Amino acid sequence: MMMSSRMRHLTKVITISQSAKHPRVLMRCDTIAITKLDDFILSRRTIVTSTSSTSKASSSAIPTTFSTSLDATTVDPDDHDGPTLAHRAPSLSSQINFSDSVSAHGSKTTLDLFRAIAVFKACQLQFLVKHAEALLNASTTVLGSTLTNSLVKYTFFRHFCAGEDSADMKPVIDMLEQNNIGPILDYAAESEGSEDDDAISDGVDGIFTQPPFNQPARVYDYKSEKDCDRHVQIFKKCIRSVRDVSPTHGFAALKVTALGNPELLERMSTVIVEVKNLFSKFDRKGTGLISREGFIRCYEKYFHADDEKLTKIIRLLDPNNNGMIDYISFSQMLTPCKLPNFTLKCKEIGPLAMATPSSDEIVLMKAMRERLHTLAKDAVHCGTKLLIDAEHAKYQPAIDNLVLELQQKYNARDRTERPFIFNTYQCYLKDSAERIAMDLRRSERFSFHFAAKLVRGAYMVHERERAKKNNLPSPIQDAAENTHRCYDEVIELLLRHRARHGPGLEIMIATHNKESIEKAVNLMSELDIGPSDESVHFAQLYGMSDNLTFTLGNHGYNAFKYLPYGEVQEVVPYLVRRAQENGDMLGNVGAEVSLLQDELRKRYQFE
Repeated sequence: MMMSSRMRHLTKVITISQSAKHPRVLMRCDTIAITKLDDFILSRRTIVTSTSSTSKASSSAIPTTFSTSLDATTVDPDDHDGPTLAHRAPSLSSQINFSDSVSAHGSKTTLDLFRAIAVFKACQLQFLVKHAEALLNASTTVLGSTLTNSLVKYTFFRHFCAGEDSADMKPVIDMLEQNNIGPILDYAAESEGSEDDDAISDGVDGIFTQPPFNQPARVYDYKSEKDCDRHVQIFKKCIRSVRDVSPTHGFAALKVTALGNPELLERMSTVIVEVKNLFSKFDRKGTGLISREGFIRCYEKYFHADDEKLTKIIRLLDPNNNGMIDYISFSQMLTPCKLPNFTLKCKEIGPLAMATPSSDEIVLMKAMRERLHTLAKDAVHCGTKLLIDAEHAKYQPAIDNLVLELQQKYNARDRTERPFIFNTYQCYLKDSAERIAMDLRRSERFSFHFAAKLVRGAYMVHERERAKKNNLPSPIQDAAENTHRCYDEVIELLLRHRARHGPGLEIMIATHNKESIEKAVNLMSELDIGPSDESVHFAQLYGMSDNLTFTLGNHGYNAFKYLPYGEVQEVVPYLVRRAQENGDMLGNVGAEVSLLQDELRKRYQFE
């Protein structure tokens, strides 16, 4: 099959940017590549928006050059705009039967089958799903925590979680390995922080901070820091467990909110967003590039600086003397920890100055960073790959910033042939395509392997409620079709990049959407990327879409199951969220229940 002319041109431009030797040429080619990516994305977006009244999404915090959003997963089969991934008819995937109940559920016990059916049926009861947290609290009050936890443990927990510890998980992992499925161990305790964006700890025993410019004082409690240190040890055990059970191709999942105070992550995210806003003020034409002269003119408008200091800043931002400054260099200079050196020279106290962290907050940020590096070093030593989970949108800029730092060091091309650190991109976010494009560009500039886990998203209910509560635009795509198209086109872009440039880039296609998997499988065949190629992994959550995971594993693809684990009481928030998200996927659940019932009928010859 032929790729679309736009996608072919896009891939060609990115290739040129990789082969360019002169730094000046490299920067300009990179910019062209991103601009062409924007053109491609916007043209695809027009297909959706031209037939509906959906409002256009935009982000004022992002320069125009990379302010785009890829639009999304299952698409209208009558919508043909060239043979791109989103429009290609099934070919190789038609030879793979994802509806075989024996392949999907043959390894389950009869008790497992009945429990799965009961759990999925419960997920279809909207009242139960919507009020799950309140019902659990009521149960704890009436029946006590022991009985309530036991009830959860032998129903939802056993279905969606692999166990409470390594010994508890071993039978599950052994069963998966026998079916050619690798494990992704995920410590599933969730620390979501306060829902009140202005909340601070009211504990007396804490770390008191007083940020500059008369910002409100903040207190970070010692218990939170101690918990984070304890979580490092838990994640270390997770990493080493992966090494022990799957030494050649295992993954461990990691949540950054378990390693740092969520309020601190939100503070870091605010800094990063305000730095983007400042760049947009410098980049008046919205090209994504600022001339030296333009930078000097804008810098002198907002900051006090003598000629010597300004010269040093210019050399830092434009070390190759290209005469141009882009957002990547700009953001490297204005990191959260470096920000006070600049905002203390502000001529006026604006949003950026008001986001400046205190010296104590910087100490806490560095402690969180050190925890991440400790785990990354341990993962590399054990040969375990780390999947850094995506979390709430208000934390994500900080998480991305931390992950990119890890990737630049531990995925460096002169250090390893394969990446160890994967970031996660949620394609239901309007800015997901822009972030993927920018991070792919960063990987080329700083010579590290790009590695990504691609998901649709797991916090939709929370994000919409928070946006409504705070009178903010929703960060979520305006329509499900946009999310679907975004997901499929990002996969196509990255698979074509892999086919053209060879091993190095890796992606994990983490989805329960059969159509997206079929399209990816077909494109892999077209691009001569073999099923067992280490560049492409497929993953589904434990307890869901076994017809996809087990079938892919049986056909030689790199199939994985996400295995949440942890003590029952710690995992309850994860289970509540999973039940809520399943409630929005009832079409898929119906298919799963049918396969489970088919397997029961085959075993006992029911009519």
